[in-house]
Amino acid sequence: MNETPPSHNKSKYYAAAIVAYTLWGFFSLALRPLDAYASADILFYRVFSCAILMLLIVALFRRNKLKQAMQHFKSLPGNKKRDTILLNIAGSIFLTGNWFSFIYVMIHISIKATSLAYLICPILTTLLAFFILHEKLSRIQWLSVALSVVGCLLLSYTDLTDMYFSIIIGFSYACYLVSQRGNAGFDTFIILTVHIVLSALILLPFYHAFSGRVPVEFSFYGYIGIIAVFLTILPLFLNLFALTGINSSVVGMLLNINPIIGFTLAITVFHESISALQIVAYSIIFISLIVFNGKEIFIRVKKPI
Repeated sequence: MNETPPSHNKSKYYAAAIVAYTLWGFFSLALRPLDAYASADILFYRVFSCAILMLLIVALFRRNKLKQAMQHFKSLPGNKKRDTILLNIAGSIFLTGNWFSFIYVMIHISIKATSLAYLICPILTTLLAFFILHEKLSRIQWLSVALSVVGCLLLSYTDLTDMYFSIIIGFSYACYLVSQRGNAGFDTFIILTVHIVLSALILLPFYHAFSGRVPVEFSFYGYIGIIAVFLTILPLFLNLFALTGINSSVVGMLLNINPIIGFTLAITVFHESISALQIVAYSIIFISLIVFNGKEIFIRVKKPI
């Protein structure tokens, strides 16, 4: 596992996570226009287009990184090789499950349900990182987790169906985050390429049985292109990069940026109904985000430019 850099060197990792989750917050703007298409079709074309694009990028621009990654893998002892293979297969499975559940819920359930999922995810990530990776949390950070739990319980009280689907989405991504914290020593883009190519191979046998007609509308491929580049490859790369420098629990809590933006869009753009209790719950969770990262925020505010 990578050693966590000193606090004063973490700014780029925080920035990477913040940009990634801000981009994901706007996912509904590209996905909702595709509500006439089956969730499976959107997933197939998203993953296949990402896999092709990333293989081209590696072949044209990152062949040296690929050689270094292969040399590093060959230098690992047998048990480390096995662990690396299992980590990447597991990461691909978690990622594929997360993508399908996210697409299905956003199109067929509600945007608020996907927002709730990524509010639950930081709690699950933090707890998994504590028990599996033994990452330490301060008392104030545990207070932040408790605030998040309170906020999510209030949200679940308003709609149990949303909570059910949200847990599925949140748990799959929490597992991905925690598993990839231990996937160290390889170029981030190469690792991401492996995950997406494996995801494409997992989905390929199901394409013939579950895909619909081949879309002919130009707009479909335009939105798929936006989703592939700006809402899949770029944020996932930044997310994995952030995990090389800051703990899974910190990355998980920063993930709250995503649902807060999504929640705002659900109300202002898509006009989904909202209650006063839900507003209070989201406000509590936003406060928990500030509390969890309060020390880092304070250090950066205090440090002279």
